[in-house]
Amino acid sequence: MFQLNNVQPEPIPPALMEQSNIWATSLKIEKGKRYLVTAASGKGKSTFLHAMYGLRKDYNGQLELDNQDVKRLGLDNWATIRQENIAIVFQDLRLFLNLSGLENIQLKAELTNTKSIEQIKAMARRLGVDTILGQTCGTMSYGQRQRIAIIRALSQPFDVLFLDEPFSHLDEANVRAACELIKEVCEEQKAGFILVSLGESYFLEYDKTLRL
Repeated sequence: MFQLNNVQPEPIPPALMEQSNIWATSLKIEKGKRYLVTAASGKGKSTFLHAMYGLRKDYNGQLELDNQDVKRLGLDNWATIRQENIAIVFQDLRLFLNLSGLENIQLKAELTNTKSIEQIKAMARRLGVDTILGQTCGTMSYGQRQRIAIIRALSQPFDVLFLDEPFSHLDEANVRAACELIKEVCEEQKAGFILVSLGESYFLEYDKTLRL
């Protein structure tokens, strides 16, 4: 699915890449596989996901998606890819704080009609945010917003799910519930995921662990 050939982000000093399994190496991210990427702060965890999501181009080397250089993909290509092939939970969530939790989810879900309102509400019940779906995200706690962002990402079709430190403000019970839901939806869609963290593996199983 993804192929990285000697990718080196310009903002990251070369010395920080020397022990990496990702930067300045040859790496294939395979469809349907589950990856854990660990790194200390400042090693480029978000940069890694954002480059593969087409948001950053400030790197040397080549990054390909299905044999196409991602830097050459146009906006229409990316719109389709982000609707149908790649879902993401951003570290900063990127929710519309003036909209309700349900409205934030529907903005994504209605592009493809993959999940019904009933399915969305069922996921919200599992993550304990069903009673606040009508509340604006700006009035929610950060942990509640994280759960809304996870549900939003799971409400579209995808081949791979990017998870950028998605559980940082959740307690163990909520992390476990979120992991179970993520695992189930990925299995339903025969999709893989890439989770980046400071080192925690949470309650998920991985095909491969990489050091950034």
